Amino acid sequence: MNRTRLLLGAGFGLLLGIAAVAQNDGPGVGQGWLPEFNHSSRQILQLANATPAEKFAWRPGPGVRSVSEVYMHVAIANFFLLQQAGVKLANPPKITQETEKLVTAKADVIRWLSESFEAVRKAYPPAEPAKAVKFFGADTNSENLYLRLLVHNHEHMGQSIAYARTNGIVPPWSK
Repeated sequence: MNRTRLLLGAGFGLLLGIAAVAQNDGPGVGQGWLPEFNHSSRQILQLANATPAEKFAWRPGPGVRSVSEVYMHVAIANFFLLQQAGVKLANPPKITQETEKLVTAKADVIRWLSESFEAVRKAYPPAEPAKAVKFFGADTNSENLYLRLLVHNHEHMGQSIAYARTNGIVPPWSK
């Protein structure tokens, strides 16, 4: 009997813990594509702003992207994926293979991130979600590229959280 109560109590405590974590995830979580995108972009920007400028050059090891390179990779990928989905950007940025490594100043990186996030918001929802497109030689549709964009942003948000915590930076939303 006591064992059953203990297990039920532990299970209830676990559910409460999960609910508390879900509440701390912020507005938009579980509410659809654009709210999820807004959630991830808001947290990426909060983390970039919380990171001291001198830490933007930090990298976990040789040959691994630095903090600034990860953020630039996100920004560049946002513009790239929009274009692959058939979006005609009004003022597309000039991007080369070296852009990720050349833009390193905190203010410039944050500007690139902000502009890429705004371009995504302006382009969503896709005008023709089922429009056939090629992506790295494979057949897909524009809606799938928006999904790729969202997943990619979340992937690198997680990487950025790990980078920040390794450098003693607490993500602002978890304080």
